Amino acid sequence: MQSRNPVLSKLGTESSNGSGFAYDEGKSAFQAAGTATSAQAQFDTMGQPYTGPVGVGARMTMNDVIVKSAILLIVTILFAVVGWNITSNNPSLGMIMLVGTMFVGMGLGFANSLMKKINPVLVLAYAVVEGLFLGAISFQYNQINLSNNYPGAVQQAIIGTFVAFAVMLALYGTGIIKASPRFKKMMMIAMFSYLAIGIVSLISALFGVGGGWGFYGVGAFGIALCAIGVALAAFSLVMDFEAISRGIEMGLPERESWRMGFGLLVTLIWLYLEILRLITIVASNR
Repeated sequence: MQSRNPVLSKLGTESSNGSGFAYDEGKSAFQAAGTATSAQAQFDTMGQPYTGPVGVGARMTMNDVIVKSAILLIVTILFAVVGWNITSNNPSLGMIMLVGTMFVGMGLGFANSLMKKINPVLVLAYAVVEGLFLGAISFQYNQINLSNNYPGAVQQAIIGTFVAFAVMLALYGTGIIKASPRFKKMMMIAMFSYLAIGIVSLISALFGVGGGWGFYGVGAFGIALCAIGVALAAFSLVMDFEAISRGIEMGLPERESWRMGFGLLVTLIWLYLEILRLITIVASNR
């Protein structure tokens, strides 16, 4: 029942030059503004941030990113509550909504990742759809955990997600973890490998492997695989923080703060689902 978020592959693809996907997409918007060639050349050759004009409009600030990220997170949480209530009141409708929002969310995820000029309406639509999806799938996970006599898994996953975010932000902010080229290359390889394993696991789950969980349900190996997924999602936050930092240094347009918020939301959703799955499988194996 895990999400196959399309931005995971986008992260790896767009990170081939050593940056996060939000940075790469923001760079495209910067190029469209007419000054990106010289700016990026200066950034890449001299290793110094570009602080010159960016064409028309205000430049993105940290406050812009924080506000847009908060808006997207609040919208997602509100619609997650709606999705949970719909599923609890009508399980059949909830299952239909779960499948439908999964595919619509994938489409919106690809659209927001690939477009050169970010559309705030589509980003907000993604938050709405993913909120409904999270509410529906969280209810399903909750039912599984209740059957295993383990209530509170969803709450633990939510707390774990925000704790992991705070820890990674602190580690990045203090410089303990740096998004060096070596780190980015290792993350790219690890995410591609994990994506490949996830696809094979999904196929195997259709044949009943791991009790329907695929490789994730195969004893200690499955738990270790879940833990790796949590770690990858958590460390992907460092890539997002770096993308935001470099985007601000380059003077990207203020509109790009929506893209940065979108990138953070995608990673947080991935992290939450990985933690929730880990808790559920551990509870099932007790």
